[in-house]
Amino acid sequence: MKKYSLLLVFMILLNACGVSKKTSNPVTKDRPSVVVSEKKTSKRSTKKGVEKEIIKETSIATSEEKAFKIIDYAKTFEGTRYKFGGIDKNGMDCSGLVYTSFKKENITLPRISRDMATQGVSIKLKETEEGDLVFFQTNKKRRIINHVGLVVENKKGEIFFIHSTTSKGVIISSLEEPYWKNAFVEVRRII
Repeated sequence: MKKYSLLLVFMILLNACGVSKKTSNPVTKDRPSVVVSEKKTSKRSTKKGVEKEIIKETSIATSEEKAFKIIDYAKTFEGTRYKFGGIDKNGMDCSGLVYTSFKKENITLPRISRDMATQGVSIKLKETEEGDLVFFQTNKKRRIINHVGLVVENKKGEIFFIHSTTSKGVIISSLEEPYWKNAFVEVRRII
């Protein structure tokens, strides 16, 4: 009888201590975690209405995930030398870097930066997010877009982008640098 009493007390204590494991969704230092959650709806909602809400939230998460995958892939080319028309580790130009990085996620863009500038939607600089494209006009004699970069971070309004330069190859720069600030034309969102 004493054994049963001890067993019963032990089981009560075990349940009272909150044995269930708490789960958390930590945010990494480099990027926010992406959580796909289904919205709760009232009982009067139609099944079709519920499906639309779930699809909407899932597509938002997918866009963020794609943007981070594109950025991660582009960063694998850091240090790659500049090569006009290049699209691999042997050499890369600015539009080649963007073209190759988006293609990895099955998003096809034109191959030339000025043609890329016709894709997606133009957004305000203050709305810039990771995965957006920044366009530049570096030749003041020819007033056309001739350079593109991929936004990798917007840190308190300072925009960092990865691109390929003729002098240093694939690097990450800040839009606050005077050269890039003066050459900046627009930001476009593709995904």
